[in-house]
Amino acid sequence: MCFAILPRLLPGPVQSYPSMYPITGYYGAPAQQQQSYSTIPSQATPVSSKAPITNSAHSANYYQNNHPQQLQQHHLPQHHYNLQPFQQQQHPPYTTPASYYGPQSYHASPAQQSQQQQQQPSLVPMAASGPGGPLYPIVSYPSAPGSSQYGTLSSSQSTTQMGAPLHQYGAEPPASSASGHSGYGMAPPSQVAPTVNGQGTQNAVHSHYSQTNQASLSYNSYGGVTQSSGGAEADRPPSGTPSASVHSSPGHRQGKNESKSSLCIFHFFPSLPLAGGDTSSSSTGSASPVPNSYDSLEGGSYPGVTTQRLFYKIAHLMNFGCKLSCLFVRGVETIRPSLQPFPSLSELSAALGGLSGVPELEVEALRPINLLQERNLLPPRPLEAPEPNLSPDLKKVNCSPQTFRCTLTSVPQTQALLNKARLPLGLLLHPFRDLQQLPVITSNTIVRCRSCRTYINPFVTFLDQRRWKCNLCYRVNDVPDEFMYNPVTRSYGEPHKRPEVQNSTVEFIASSDYMLRPPQPAAYLFVLDVSHNAVEAGYLKYFCESLLGNLDKLPGDSRTRVGFLTFDSTIHFYNLQEGLSQPQMLVVSDIDDVFIPSHDSLMVNLKESNELVKDLLKSLPALFSQSRETHSALGPALQAAFKLMSPTGGRITVFQTQLPTLGAGKLQSREDPNQRSSSKGAHHLGPATDFYKKLALDCSGQQIGVDLFLLSSQYADLASLACISRYSAGSVFYYPSFHYIHNPAQLEKFQRDLERYLTRKIGFEAVMRIRCTKGLSIHTFHGNFFVRSTDLLSLANVNPDSAFAVQMSVEDSLADSSLACFQAALLYTSSKGKRRIRVHTLCLPVVSQLSDVYAGADVQAITCLLANMAIDRSISSSLSDARDALVNAVVDLGSAYKSNVSNLQQSGLVLPAAMRLFPLYILALLKQKALRTGTSTRLDERVFAMCEFKTQPLQQLMRMVHPDLYRLDNISDQGALHLNDTVVPQPHLLHLSAERLSRDGAFLMDCGNVFYLWIGKCCNEMFIRDVLGCPNYASIPPNMSHIPELETPLSERVRAFLDWLHDNRAFSSTIHVVKDDASAKATLFQHLVEDRSEWASSYHEFLQHIQQQVSK
Repeated sequence: MCFAILPRLLPGPVQSYPSMYPITGYYGAPAQQQQSYSTIPSQATPVSSKAPITNSAHSANYYQNNHPQQLQQHHLPQHHYNLQPFQQQQHPPYTTPASYYGPQSYHASPAQQSQQQQQQPSLVPMAASGPGGPLYPIVSYPSAPGSSQYGTLSSSQSTTQMGAPLHQYGAEPPASSASGHSGYGMAPPSQVAPTVNGQGTQNAVHSHYSQTNQASLSYNSYGGVTQSSGGAEADRPPSGTPSASVHSSPGHRQGKNESKSSLCIFHFFPSLPLAGGDTSSSSTGSASPVPNSYDSLEGGSYPGVTTQRLFYKIAHLMNFGCKLSCLFVRGVETIRPSLQPFPSLSELSAALGGLSGVPELEVEALRPINLLQERNLLPPRPLEAPEPNLSPDLKKVNCSPQTFRCTLTSVPQTQALLNKARLPLGLLLHPFRDLQQLPVITSNTIVRCRSCRTYINPFVTFLDQRRWKCNLCYRVNDVPDEFMYNPVTRSYGEPHKRPEVQNSTVEFIASSDYMLRPPQPAAYLFVLDVSHNAVEAGYLKYFCESLLGNLDKLPGDSRTRVGFLTFDSTIHFYNLQEGLSQPQMLVVSDIDDVFIPSHDSLMVNLKESNELVKDLLKSLPALFSQSRETHSALGPALQAAFKLMSPTGGRITVFQTQLPTLGAGKLQSREDPNQRSSSKGAHHLGPATDFYKKLALDCSGQQIGVDLFLLSSQYADLASLACISRYSAGSVFYYPSFHYIHNPAQLEKFQRDLERYLTRKIGFEAVMRIRCTKGLSIHTFHGNFFVRSTDLLSLANVNPDSAFAVQMSVEDSLADSSLACFQAALLYTSSKGKRRIRVHTLCLPVVSQLSDVYAGADVQAITCLLANMAIDRSISSSLSDARDALVNAVVDLGSAYKSNVSNLQQSGLVLPAAMRLFPLYILALLKQKALRTGTSTRLDERVFAMCEFKTQPLQQLMRMVHPDLYRLDNISDQGALHLNDTVVPQPHLLHLSAERLSRDGAFLMDCGNVFYLWIGKCCNEMFIRDVLGCPNYASIPPNMSHIPELETPLSERVRAFLDWLHDNRAFSSTIHVVKDDASAKATLFQHLVEDRSEWASSYHEFLQHIQQQVSK
């Protein structure tokens, strides 16, 4: 191993300081190194809009107090040093939740510690990891006797099968004396209908509530906390390798395969801990037990309770008659629609089992529509989420569909009814999204159910002033004395008017009971590719400029820490210690055994070293401008970054421009350009090595999230590289064919994305748990995370632009419930060092009639959930299998609707109005880059599209699947929105077909991350002049990518509409002005999903194919 100071930066001696962090790692410390931390008193300062994030309770100098002594200074002349690494301690890579924070993590012996203080700086080398692991993540849980340990989506090995439905219709679980729902320690008391308490008052959104000053609580530093005895989660076996789409089940049992054309998907539900205790509510305070893991912090375990129960669900496949011969058929015979009249609504109601008093909107949602007859199905405006059929009081306080959305806004009472509807049940969640108004509550008492640990919410029932009934497990809890006081009205005895019970989304300032350690500072490490390929792409200059401009906007406080690491065939660290006149570069050339040359000067306080950081950013682009090094040692650079960030946790941001070619994690090209257009599907959608996945798991254990920016003009194996972000709860950004000169549109997008990325809010060391009403069960998660236990998601970083999805089933009948509730609790550390809990609660009606299920179907949520499931199927099985399964989802719905509505003897394809767009959305999915076949698609671009499916919020995902098309040349103020002083026109949506385009018009297509403005050859010259600033069509430049600001009414209307569209998304979208005769027109036309192409059928042909399958 060697490193040297290069003369390009300041030469001379480098001071070596003792580590600010104990060698045991930030999560664990020897018992004698305990230090007391007290909580800060709550503040009672109200604010008007967003609640401020107050400063940390802990001193900014807290990190500097650990080791006051200094080590001997070392002069580092420009020659090589041979450093002896520490002996690595062997420990399993995936440990129990508690072991992440125990003293064994990165614990060096006393002799090793002494050796480090007396010799040259070093660090424990990372264990070598090589190929041989599974190509796709598999989650492993303790298995029951006779069961498999794997619970992933997979093909059955017994028969050759194609086109299984993505969601699975299971049979009712067998009756058992142990039947029930996990997490409920008592039998529910007699059913009391939930009521809304005091909804007639206090409708305003509250800003910030503070009730009493928090008592000073003692806290042992570095996780040296008292173990709670007998906690159900404390002794949980290792949870195994997580998956980005995880079945919370230890295995699946092979049942009899009843259909040769379907795939078996079985879910086996593991033993989950029960929580019990006395009848009083759980409220955090000094008397609360000290937790030893995040699982017991947020979740269901309580001291002294070890009872466990097993739930078994044996899912039987049903033969739906979906025998596909070919997905797209050429020359399909035209089917003449029958002229038989539709039944009346009363006849329809009787056929569906009767309407349970649904309002007119739901009656309209049930109206049968023959898709082969009706052509104009799109609404004039983008589709809104259906409203649940709840009372006005419940609707008023229900969670926003932008945050929490269910595929079925009317929850089926039984699994049999869900099976009958042939629709998937699941949730789409956007838990950390930016909110204009958020009630923030500071209180000693966070009231939770004593049994299932649900946070009190608007849907609980107050039996009287002193007792409330949980809306998830129905346990009766006592109301704490402190909760009797209402800080809003400053009155006593009105617990039902507290802000927690008036708002379905709230945020609590958590006490030290919700901390395993003092809140970490915001820490950002930037890992930059500086190889020749990166220099040619030219991204480094624009990154440095963007970071310089936003340095003061990075989320954080006075403790914020930053660091920089560059790499090509070697790794370069930067000494930014306060007091230096300019930055110093330290080069480590031994990439096979990476070490950290200095422990205290590479991650520095941003405020103290601000000028040095700015100097480095100004000099970096020129420093490597003449580089001729073509190799890339990404793996070793990530290993070094992990070691550098492990003591604190934080965020690593990686910029990569090519395939890694050196050291650990090196890759080889797997893409065959001749197979890009294959109609048989794509290969190599999974990772080539498990190196990046294992490293991501290590990062997650140390609360490190990794975000990847891939700026590559060649294949870089994103399928392998993306694992570093997927399992550490990071994000992936991809800019194909990036070049700062040749591709200005990509450069502009990169700059805009980077500005948003650097300045958006961030949460550190987060965990999230989703709870649901007794009788419902969550079995599969989708998104970027690490599954710490069966239902606890570990999110090292959480950002406002990422979303998650879950699949659910009905375990037990909900016949005794009129409402079903879902609650997501996100526990995180803010960039200001505050521990916070954001809680969202959704309430939906429980229905027993098939008509109500269909009336409440959310077609967009269903499409997004199926898209997540299809991505998993394409990786675990094959792309063609995933495509066939999507087609079968439409066939299943059509068959179910036809068979259950006996009066509809139509020869056409009939669906309820609520699902009329379902076939169109599925066809659009099949033509999307992630799932399409038969046309040239680069492998990295396909994989990135799959990554977006797994992480994008619903609104953004739907724009990518089915873009919005508007005509702009005749835009007017009719029906416009009036926002503040701005008039925003609202043009009608158009079907995605070339027949809707005309050469005398101008049309805008919104694809989510890009806009296309198509200008016809005969477009009105006034529009071209007033909006584009060009005298005529011929003068429009070929690569126009902006709309000029012109003081004309037409320009103001168009720009107001574009700005309004931009405001509804996190990242700004680039715009491409496309002329009718331009080659770029093909890119726009491939989004016209209703038209036939050389590789895919038209919408009408697709409907005919579905109708044929339904009629079999």
